[in-house]
Amino acid sequence: MKRFLLILFLIFSIFVFSEIKIGVLLPLTGGISAFGDWTKKGIELAYSQKSTVLGEKITLVYADTRSEKTEAANAMARLIDKEKVVAVIGEIASSNSIAAAEIAESRKVPQVAVTSTNPLVTQGKKFVSRVCFIDPLQGTALAEFAGKTLKAKKVAILVDIEQDYSVGLTNYFKERFEKKYKGQILEVRYKSGDQEFSAQLAQALAFNSDVIMFTGYYNEIALAAQQARAMGYKGYFIAGDGADAPELIKIGGQAVEGLYFTTHYVPEAAKTKIAKDFVEAFKKKYNTLPAMNAALGYDAYMLIVNAIERAKSKDPVKINEAIRSTKGFQGVSGNIDIDENGNAVKDVIIVQVKGGKFTYVTTIGPEDLK
Repeated sequence: MKRFLLILFLIFSIFVFSEIKIGVLLPLTGGISAFGDWTKKGIELAYSQKSTVLGEKITLVYADTRSEKTEAANAMARLIDKEKVVAVIGEIASSNSIAAAEIAESRKVPQVAVTSTNPLVTQGKKFVSRVCFIDPLQGTALAEFAGKTLKAKKVAILVDIEQDYSVGLTNYFKERFEKKYKGQILEVRYKSGDQEFSAQLAQALAFNSDVIMFTGYYNEIALAAQQARAMGYKGYFIAGDGADAPELIKIGGQAVEGLYFTTHYVPEAAKTKIAKDFVEAFKKKYNTLPAMNAALGYDAYMLIVNAIERAKSKDPVKINEAIRSTKGFQGVSGNIDIDENGNAVKDVIIVQVKGGKFTYVTTIGPEDLK
């Protein structure tokens, strides 16, 4: 009888406690924690809609990178070595994803970055992919918008030298803008966490900039925009997707009104049923519209679950093979094809801060940038 009960208990335990762990590597504290919070919201919504796969319960294991490169690598190691996750969503910042990618690659566990756009994130990697476009496309699209639409001739760029994302985006913008539009570029540098930009902005104003471009993240963009307006600058502001957080407006206020930036997603552009349903579900759950990171966090989770289903396995290597073979995946941020380098082939969306809100302006596809 005891043996029979033991067998029943073991069967019950396997049924009840069997799980598939997916790691979530996010900056939940630190300088870009707003991005992490929005991404988490998107992932949690996706999880509430699909919390099982292969007949087993999915368990999300969160790890806070504290917005730091070193901690991103340490947290990735903990997720894989201690928690035994089969795949990892994250990170947000390219520098953090690059640091974590070294661990994922060495352990042969798939990592799906959310909004890490620097090419180095996936370059030479077999186990690192992403659900966002990359900086060569984003930088080129920004250069086209500045040169063609804004008729810019002189652009001053504030570059965060501590972020691979910022440096890379600057270079890709510069290459297109100088070559095609014969424009002039002034690069001025700062570091993550800086709050005073008067010296850099004085150079930008002396350069007679038509456009001031920010290639960093929302905190510094908002502060620098305030200071630029206070110093009398009346020209255009443009930025990359690092500007895309509601906190940009909360911090920058009227100073960021009119700012244009590139992004991966905007609720206004939701046209498919899955995209519209996502907006409604997000509003119902959080009483607000989804930000870019929420949409891509949702897509990263659903793409990994879809890959597990197609792989019919909990083996990280087989799951990775399925991720890398993803074609025509219908995400809320648009259709996603993962190419041979692990990169998502997607459109670039241009948004403007208008009336204290993010307003859709236009879409630039890869075919428009040839």
